[in-house]
Amino acid sequence: MRVQSLTLAAASAALLAPTALPIAAPPRAEERPAVRPAVRPAVRPAMGPQGGVRAAELLAKARRCAQVSRGRYRTDDGRSPTVPVCGTREAVFWKADLDIDCDGRPGRRCNSRTDPWFSDATAFTQSDGRYLDAERLPYVVVPGPSRVWDYRDHGIRGGSVVALVHRDRVRYAVVGDVGPRDIIGEASYAAAEALGIPADPHGGGTDSGVTYIVFKDTRVDPIEDRGAAVAVGERLARMFARGR
Repeated sequence: MRVQSLTLAAASAALLAPTALPIAAPPRAEERPAVRPAVRPAVRPAMGPQGGVRAAELLAKARRCAQVSRGRYRTDDGRSPTVPVCGTREAVFWKADLDIDCDGRPGRRCNSRTDPWFSDATAFTQSDGRYLDAERLPYVVVPGPSRVWDYRDHGIRGGSVVALVHRDRVRYAVVGDVGPRDIIGEASYAAAEALGIPADPHGGGTDSGVTYIVFKDTRVDPIEDRGAAVAVGERLARMFARGR
């Protein structure tokens, strides 16, 4: 069962803590300087295999966990915490389920009628100030900052590049929303669809088998540029898998 991601308002207290990034007046847009990999011009997102990096290569690299979280996360409300956040010099990663996040701009598939937990806000916004479109943009939800783990302390922010692995598929996304502090394993409608996972917000998703690899100190700008996320993701995934 998916629990509702934090809305922009609910996340504000945590994001205005002393370690928070500078926040502009609503709608919020991050201003923290980022070390941004050079991005190529926007290209049509690839729908087939991406980047030449095989799922097996990334999973082999993520087999060992050097835990960076102080505790573990639940995959769903009411379950025992079993999922640690692991880290390397280049990335953090975790292995969990995938619940469907339909939050953001309402559309035909993501709205208050199709999703009982729907919120019309996301923690991060696109370049025109509007909230993200879960139907079109593959994005990942990170847990809200807590004593267990604070994503901001690891060079992660809205627009950070993510490699998603499910079975033999590798797809690329961005960090696009912030969820509950104690739950992990959630991604947008578009991300699930790209991975071949049922994307219905009411009963879709998968109970296990998804690896989330978030690359530190990266940022796609504008956040909605899917082509840039793929281009940067391909390069970073290749470096991560092959140790370069």
